[in-house]
Amino acid sequence: MTNRSTCAYRRTGADPVRGIFELDRLTEREKEVLLLLGTGLGNRQLARELCIAERTVKAHVARIVNKLGQQTRLQAAVLSVLVHHALCTDTHCACRRAAAIEDPPLPSAA
Repeated sequence: MTNRSTCAYRRTGADPVRGIFELDRLTEREKEVLLLLGTGLGNRQLARELCIAERTVKAHVARIVNKLGQQTRLQAAVLSVLVHHALCTDTHCACRRAAAIEDPPLPSAA
């Protein structure tokens, strides 16, 4: 039987917010790496930004993916974007301010 749900998450079995409840399991450094992971940077760029070895970045990313119950680096990056406001400590960050504003409802599909 084929799942005919219109929701892509239900159809594929994806749960992009599953790891939100596991954020407290991350160390401060892992949270920093996760926040940067959401920018789309590759391992080499992450290593430069964090002043660590690329191999160390790979180890951090693997632990983050595991601790958050994700299957891929991409899923962790998506989660990072969804919870940016909870990870970011910059009080002047536009993303934090935007999260504080109530979003208008989206129009329903006809």
